[in-house]
Amino acid sequence: MFERFQLPDVAAVARRTMLGALAVGVLGLVVLLLFSQTWAALGLCVGIALGIGNFRLIVRSVVKVGRRADANKRRPLAMNTLSRLMTMTVVALVLAWVKPPLGLGIIGGLALFQFLLLANVTRSMLKAGVSGPGAGGGFAFLLGAGAADPVGSGDDPGASVVDAAGTGGAGAAGRAGAAGGEGAA
Repeated sequence: MFERFQLPDVAAVARRTMLGALAVGVLGLVVLLLFSQTWAALGLCVGIALGIGNFRLIVRSVVKVGRRADANKRRPLAMNTLSRLMTMTVVALVLAWVKPPLGLGIIGGLALFQFLLLANVTRSMLKAGVSGPGAGGGFAFLLGAGAADPVGSGDDPGASVVDAAGTGGAGAAGRAGAAGGEGAA
């Protein structure tokens, strides 16, 4: 599913998420201060800052783990991310118990940042699905369908394998053999 999600898209997602989080954070800060919720406003700012910091640490970890020659690159990345998220969650819950407006503000800031990140990643993937070669549209791209003939439809006898990534694998070779003369080997 991520074949078309390339590095320039990651940079654009990061930039849009950071700017969106800062804009929403400033707006939330102003609104909370207008309602005299100083602890919640502080918590919102801290939560957004934790979200931004976590995102930057994830990017740094991905680069570091990507340089390793180890066969299992997912486990260290997942464990580091999981431990950071668990630590932030425990701190936010303890603060919500000690000083509820502060803790709830932190939880709200973290959730807001994660929502913005998810929305920007989804936007980028839908955009790649709509404009990418061989994509059947944004939702078809997310569901894994390509522009090739689906298996078993009977329209293209050589399309036995859907080549959604456009890599020219077995599906493309089968279509070339069916279209270009099957006797030539």
